[in-house]
Amino acid sequence: MIFITVKFNVKPEWVERWPELTADFTAATRAEPGNLWFDWSRSLENPNEFVLVEAFKDDAAEAHVGSDHFQQAMKDMVQALVETPKIINTVIEGEDWSRMGELTVE
Repeated sequence: MIFITVKFNVKPEWVERWPELTADFTAATRAEPGNLWFDWSRSLENPNEFVLVEAFKDDAAEAHVGSDHFQQAMKDMVQALVETPKIINTVIEGEDWSRMGELTVE
């Protein structure tokens, strides 16, 4: 799978509106064939930082980046950002999360 993590440093005046700004993009991406997950979190250390963790089947990422909703999101989000987002994009084995062996809950 293609595993991607992106950190978005959002302008303070956009922080509370960020979930609304990205809602259509999130819903459309989650509906894409080949999307495995597309999950947002917010940093505990920096309340202006949102973290996106997403994954796609190997053949689905190109269609995602070429989609109309992706292109629109890039135009919509830039106004709310302090800086260019930071990204890690890599290919890893599997199509789901593994269980953490060091911490087992029974």
